This record gives sequence, C-alpha cells and structure tokens, in this order.
Amino acid sequence: MTTTGPQLAFPQGILSWLRVLWEGLWTFRSDPLPPLVWLRWLPHGLLCVAAFGITFGGVAQLVDNGGLGPQLGFLIGFPQGGAVVLALRRPVAAWWLSTAAMVVGAVLVRHQLLRGNAHDFPWPWTAAGILGHMAVLLLLALRVRTRVSAAALGLTAFLTYAVQGLLGASDYQSTGVVAVVLCTVVVLLGTALRGRRQARAALVEQEVLTAEERTRRTVLEERNRIARELHDVVAHHMSVISIQAQVAPHLVKEPTDELKENLAGIRQNALDALTELRRVLGVLRSENPEASESAPHAPLPTLARLDALVENARAGGLTVDCVSTGQPRPLTPGVELSAFRIVQEALSNAIRHAPGTTVRIELAFSPPGLRVRVSNTAPRVPAPRSPGAGHGLLGMRERAAMLGGDLATGPTPEGGYEVTAFLPGDTPAKGETEE
Repeated sequence: MTTTGPQLAFPQGILSWLRVLWEGLWTFRSDPLPPLVWLRWLPHGLLCVAAFGITFGGVAQLVDNGGLGPQLGFLIGFPQGGAVVLALRRPVAAWWLSTAAMVVGAVLVRHQLLRGNAHDFPWPWTAAGILGHMAVLLLLALRVRTRVSAAALGLTAFLTYAVQGLLGASDYQSTGVVAVVLCTVVVLLGTALRGRRQARAALVEQEVLTAEERTRRTVLEERNRIARELHDVVAHHMSVISIQAQVAPHLVKEPTDELKENLAGIRQNALDALTELRRVLGVLRSENPEASESAPHAPLPTLARLDALVENARAGGLTVDCVSTGQPRPLTPGVELSAFRIVQEALSNAIRHAPGTTVRIELAFSPPGLRVRVSNTAPRVPAPRSPGAGHGLLGMRERAAMLGGDLATGPTPEGGYEVTAFLPGDTPAKGETEE
C-alpha cells in the first residue's frame, strides 16, 4: 500500500473568487463614466457661491470700514449679491437692482466720508460691488441684444460719473474708473460670446436645412430619373399598340368601315399619347441636359445584364455570389428595371462603405412577384465617411414604392448590411415580351 504526500485543497468558493478577481483585473477594455447630469447645474452653483461671497464681503466691508451699521450694511450688501442670483432668470431687473444698490450705498458712505468715519474707503464702488456688477453685466450681455448691453454699460458709466464727479466726497480711494473699465471688458466679452453662440446656432440650423434640401433634391432627381426610364418603357408599348392598330386591318379579309375607324382611332390615340410622353420627357431632360445627352437612346438595363454588373463589382474588389431561386419568368420592364437599379445601388454602397467584403445577391421568383436580397459581410477595416451617404437608399425606396412593393434595409447580426426588396409583378402578355 502506497501513500502520497500532503495535498493542498482549496474550497471551491475561494477558487471562484480568485478566478473572478483575475478576469476583472486582467482587462484593458474601455469603460467610460456615464454623463454627469449635475454638471449642467455647476455654473449656477458657482454663481450662487459667488453671490454669497459678494454679500458677505460687501456687508463686512461696509460695516467695518465704511462706518455703516449692520442693518444698513446688510441693506446694501444683500442686493449686490442677490442681483447675481437674480441675473440667472431676469438679467435686466438684476442690473437695475445692482445699480440701485451702488447708488444708495455710495450716498450713505458719502456722509461717513464727510464726517471722517470712513477714512480712505474705496468709493463710489466697493470691491464686492464691482465684482457683483461685473457678474450681472456679463450675464446680461450673454442674453440680451448688444444695444441693450451697451445702454446698460453707458448708464452705469454715467451714474458713476454723476456720483463721483458731480456729487463728490472727500478722503476716499477712487474706484470709478476701475469699475467702468472692468465693466466694459465683461460687456465686450459677453457680447462676443453671445455673437459666437448665435453664429453657431445659425450654422447648425443652416446645416440642417441644407441636409433637408439635399435630401429633397436627391428624391426629386431620382424621381426624374425614374420618370425618364419609365417613359422609354411606356413609349415602347405605345409604339407597339400603334403599329398593331395599323397592321390589324390588313390581317382581316374585307374589314368593315367601323373596324377600320376604331383601329384608326386607337392608332391616333397611341400616337397622341406618345407625343405627350415625349413632350414631358423633353421637360425632364432639359433640367439635366448633360445626363440626357450622354446616352439619350441607350437601352434600359434588365436582369439579363446582371452578370455584367456583377463582373464590374468584382473588378472593384468585391467577392460577389449571385443565386436565383424559384422559376425564372419574364417580368414587366418596370419590375426588371427597378430590380436592376436596386442591385446596382446596393453593390455601389458595398464598394463605398464595405470594400473587400463578400456580397451575396439572391433573386427569389414567386407568383406574387420578385424578391431581391443583397447582403454583405462585415468590413475588415472602417471605410472613410462618404458625403451624401443614404441618398441611394432614398432612390431604392422610391422605386419599390412606385411599383407597390416594399424595401427594408439595416445591419445584420454579423456586422454586415442587408437590402431586401419585394417587387410585385404579373407575367406580361405575350405581345409585351416580343420585340
């Protein structure tokens, strides 16, 4: 019988605690703090603290050095500090309160100066009064028009001159010039900050309006493009109707006059409708002559040209797989054109926003219509931001809505992107498929 040496046995709870502690400390992931809502009230709190200091300092200065009693000192010091708090809601009223406290305090201290009870006292503005009035003027300049701030500054300077220069006193330290200069500085600062804030607000508003206008213009351009393409589709059918109405009397032996007359009317109506369509197309193309003159008679793309589109996307760096399910059948030209454009725009977005990814194109034919699905994998590297992003999605939605279908777009769980559209369409008649 063999024996083994002593073994260390740790409780399962201690091992679990050590594992959690190791996993919690051995990480460098980003975990930022949530936004502090109370920081929005930090300036208000600081101003309230400053108002308390101005009140306390003003009362102490007036009582200790100004020769005023505690009641009169509080009567002057409290409005000087309270004006700072009042300026948070009513800056103009706060300016009147601070100015009135300065005038009343200067008149009361003047009597003490003339009696010799306030030797070498700062007059007509106390240090606390200057600080409080500067804070009030700054809050005033930040929230009212420039001419109102200038009027308040001018009246402050005039009252300072009237009290110190016209009324006068003796045995004091002059603070009038210093107070006017400091108040001028804070008014200029507040006016500049207010102008900068208004300019930024106007810029943000203009950017919003520009983005909305760009979106509306993109929608209109896409609708014009759809209208031009639909014109070609409808014009083809109207031409076929006109030709068939012209040829039909020759296919019947001894056609009656009524038949000839009806067929002539059908042909004439088709020609009139074709003329009106061409007139509307001329208006649309005149708004963008360069785009219309580049290929005015180019054939409209259909799903038969999807292979060429896929090859171009592969040349752009994408890995593209194309899968078709269901029983392929001929669709109306509008459905095939819209399906081709949706796939084309989805591939363009993949090249622009997810270069080098794998794209899968699925075409599901069913009796109700055609379902198109284009998805790409997650990009390996972040693509540079492209101006005008999202405008192609507007065009795809316009095409799907025009046919009575629907379109859904959004990210995939794997980090890629997917575009799914359903385009309803019935099997066209035989005459519509023959060229």
